Amino acid sequence: MIIATNVTKSFGKLKALDDVSVTCNKGECIALVGPNGSGKTTLVKTILGMVVQDSGFITFNGNNILHHWKYRDQIGYMPQTGRYPDNMTIGHVIDMMKDIRGKEAILDEELFASFDLQSLLNKRMRTLSGGTRQKVSATLAFLFSPAVLILDEPTAGLDPVASEILKEKIRKEKKKGKLVLITSHILSELDDLVTQVIYMQDGKMLFHKNIDELRSETGEEKLNRAIAHFMTKN
Repeated sequence: MIIATNVTKSFGKLKALDDVSVTCNKGECIALVGPNGSGKTTLVKTILGMVVQDSGFITFNGNNILHHWKYRDQIGYMPQTGRYPDNMTIGHVIDMMKDIRGKEAILDEELFASFDLQSLLNKRMRTLSGGTRQKVSATLAFLFSPAVLILDEPTAGLDPVASEILKEKIRKEKKKGKLVLITSHILSELDDLVTQVIYMQDGKMLFHKNIDELRSETGEEKLNRAIAHFMTKN
């Protein structure tokens, strides 16, 4: 579904992506992990077309994304920190996004209902807590029934109940055959979600493994311990 081939990107002297090649298929929930500055965010932004690589290419369903920008309609993106116009209400933001996406979009309002955003529609964005902003961002990511979900630190700032609601929604979408790509520093949140792990460091992809394969190789069930064990041995 999404294939990156020999993707390189530099910002001045910093090589944020160094010859990265990876294949992400539908029906997978993939954890994109690594230390700060490893290239995770740059890879995500390159997939989204927000950053243009210096060399290499990315395809979405076989089409080079540089020449077929409409692929973005099939992606739901939840940024780590949602930035919205301060004076707009939650209702205004959601209506604006519906207008941008057009009338043909099939709406998935499950998170909207589960997070009870109906009762908060008149709240202005500047007054919201970080957790409520996360709920808005999550709702918008899933709202248009995308084939691909890219979630950047999705549970950060969410209370335990909201976090479980979101994780259960991710499980449902994975079962529908959608591709879910999650970046997170809280690896314990991903133990029962992910099917594959991509580990990046210093702009390079060090490994891309099936979660069961990683657990078998390391003898560790917990994702954070499995990754630590693998990195220590290698």
